[in-house]
This record gives sequence, structure tokens and C-alpha cells, in this order.
Amino acid sequence: MQLRTDVTTRAEQVAYLAGALDGLYAGPAIPSPIRGGRRAALRRLRAFDARGYARTRNDVAKRGVSVLSPYLRHGVLTLAEVRDSILSRFGHTPDTEKFVNELAWRAFWQLVYAQLGDRIQHDLEPAKHRSRAPRRQLPPEVAAASTGLVCIDESLRELYTTGYMHNHARMWVAAYLQHWLGVDWREGAELFYRHLLDGDPASNSLSWQWVGSTFSHKPYIFNRHNVERFSDGAFCARCPLAAGGCPFDDSYENLAQRLFGVSLAELEGRR
Repeated sequence: MQLRTDVTTRAEQVAYLAGALDGLYAGPAIPSPIRGGRRAALRRLRAFDARGYARTRNDVAKRGVSVLSPYLRHGVLTLAEVRDSILSRFGHTPDTEKFVNELAWRAFWQLVYAQLGDRIQHDLEPAKHRSRAPRRQLPPEVAAASTGLVCIDESLRELYTTGYMHNHARMWVAAYLQHWLGVDWREGAELFYRHLLDGDPASNSLSWQWVGSTFSHKPYIFNRHNVERFSDGAFCARCPLAAGGCPFDDSYENLAQRLFGVSLAELEGRR
């Protein structure tokens, strides 16, 4: 399923969105931490402390991220003013360097989109390695956030009810759908685009292609140790599959063989 570009009238848009929402997660709502408007954006920008960002930005539990992306996505803040605010308050440090580097990625995605247009909705390069999982559409348990995997389900519930998901969790979900379940990346990209308040065609589609290796030199994979490390062990502590049956509970070497039939060195392009 690709992102629809042929719904032009208001009636078509309403009908398309109504159909797209059928069967999606309908559990209890979680209040969204994101509020709209320039004033709210500036408050969040001023409140963000970039000290320690390089160390904590991947931590889904500690959340050392700015959550400024929705405001950047909709033009409430610009990349330049966010950069200048962070550098003026915290100076040039490894933390601010890493933060500005993330802003640069957003700018890069936009430049690629400006150059290629709707071509980003298709594989930009051949996948370096294809998953052994059979290609399939989005399973209903993903739409319902009921896979039984706490790290995946809680991340999806946050997406469905707040319009946000931590970037590291986005990588887990994107890798799980593509490499473990064999879901076409466009199915996952549409799911994210439908719900993310910061979703835009460039960052969304190109990030999914980065995970799938159609716009990167290798597919991104993760394992249980990665989940435990970047969630303070909270997800695994609550997961019914932690004692046995977790599909991520393996070494990267074994996962490379299981998912792609190659060694880890081959997966990473090392000789």
C-alpha cells in the first residue's frame, strides 16, 4: 500500500481517511504531550536542555530528546532558529554537535525530496539484503497494537493515541515490520504518516528506506539487549515473552543468519 496522492477533493480526503482508520487501535487514549502554536513551540524550545543529549537521545525511557519535530514539520519553528537557540544557550559541545547533526538529517531528507519528488515512495536502491520473511501486508495485530511484544505494542499505542513515538522506538518498529514480519516498507511508512504529528513524506519514507537498506548500506536490526539498554529494562520486565519466545533475544550474528541468511560481517558490508 502506497501513500495516496490522488485524493484531491475534501470529500475524497474524508472518505479515504475514514477507510484508513478502520480496524486501527481503539484502546484507551493517552493525553498527547504536544500542544500546537508558536507560543507552545517556543516554550518547549526554551525548556529543552541539550546537556547530555549525545548520551541520552536514544534512551526511550529517559527521553533525552527535544520533541520539537512536530513544530519543525509544520513550520512553527525553523531549523535555523532551533540551531541558534541551542548553540547560544549551551555553546559548541559534543552534545550540541550531535543535536545539530540531527537537524542536518532533517534538512538532508528535505533536499532529497526536493530533488526526487515522489520517487522517494519507491526503492531508491536495490535492498542490500532481503529478509527471509515472506512479503505481506500490515498484520491486524500491528494496527491493533496487540503483537504481544511490549516494546512494540507500547510504542504503537503511543503513536496511535498521542501522534508521537520516540525515534529509537521508530527504528525498532520499522525493523520488526520489515525484517521479522516481511511487511513492505511502504505499508509501515503509510501507517506512521497517518498518525505522526511530525510526519512528512521526506523524513518518513526515507527513514523507512534507511532501515530497509534501499537508502543505506545495510539493513538496521536490533536485539533484546538493545531494547533493554535503551528502555532501562522496563519493556522486557513487563513482557510475557521475556521468559521465552522473544524474537529479538539473540546475538546479532545469529539474527543476521536467521533474518537474511548471511553472516553479520556480510550484512554490514565488511570483508
